[in-house]
Amino acid sequence: MATELVERGIIPTVIDRQLDPGPESCSWWAGGMLAPYCEVESAEEVVLHYGKKAAGWWQKHTDVVKYQGSLVLALQRDQADLQRFANRTQAYDVLDADGIAELEPDLSGRFSRGLYYGEEAHLSPRNALRALKSKLIQQGVEFICQNAEPEVLTKDGLVIDCRGIQAKPDLGSLRGVKGEMLILRCPEVQLSRPVRLLHPRIPLYIVPRGDGVYMLGATMVESSAKKHATARSVMELLNAAYALNPAFGEAEILEIGVDSRPAFADNLPRIRRQGQIIRANGLYRHGFLLAPTLAKMVADYLDQGVESEWFDIKEFDTQKRS
Repeated sequence: MATELVERGIIPTVIDRQLDPGPESCSWWAGGMLAPYCEVESAEEVVLHYGKKAAGWWQKHTDVVKYQGSLVLALQRDQADLQRFANRTQAYDVLDADGIAELEPDLSGRFSRGLYYGEEAHLSPRNALRALKSKLIQQGVEFICQNAEPEVLTKDGLVIDCRGIQAKPDLGSLRGVKGEMLILRCPEVQLSRPVRLLHPRIPLYIVPRGDGVYMLGATMVESSAKKHATARSVMELLNAAYALNPAFGEAEILEIGVDSRPAFADNLPRIRRQGQIIRANGLYRHGFLLAPTLAKMVADYLDQGVESEWFDIKEFDTQKRS
């Protein structure tokens, strides 16, 4: 949001309860897959429409995007799930065992069929957040480490509330969707791109972070509770990784992360204005995919008065009349 505002000549002050990007924010635990074609398997078409713009935005502002595509696989017993996934998506190539081995040699001989989405990309969320902050500081944006309610800050001007699930008391229709993830070190396995392994209970995705480190996720639990991961979830994720390649059985577990994704009923974002506060929220599991569009919509409103499709128009109209 700050980056979009700066591009329009608006220099904001960023107030965050963390001094630097860290584990207190949901985005710290994200997968960082810029995969609109895969996501539309279970999401609205609008996610594909806007998600296709994400990789270009992140590359422009952070230079940490890797354009390696995505690989979707299923064990032999789950081939029906792979066909269903294919039926609900587009822009993929069907690979046989040789095609899979050519893309990912360390998966050679383990899968007979896969789907390759060559237009997709991925990034390291933590590196992306650090890059954004560093660039904003160079552009004159001040960062203040403070835990403050948006209402308290309105005395200094307009406030854009981007607090995710922390804004639930002010957005009653917001709900938390718990996600659990692992970070593993397994130098014995070399993967170049995100791999999704379809599974009847917990579909797995594994994202390479470089130097033999992988992000492994992620569960989808309809609950705002986010204190600790459950033993069942961790076992399911590790079992799926082992099925992908048995070498993951010897991996080191570096981190176990838990947080709540903020979502509305339709799992699409909303922008609402309440007096001097604009609330941008509800990115669900599409944070890095849709955040650039959400930020652009808010910036366009402030700069040009344009109200986009994600604005809660009813609430805006009420504020205008008052």
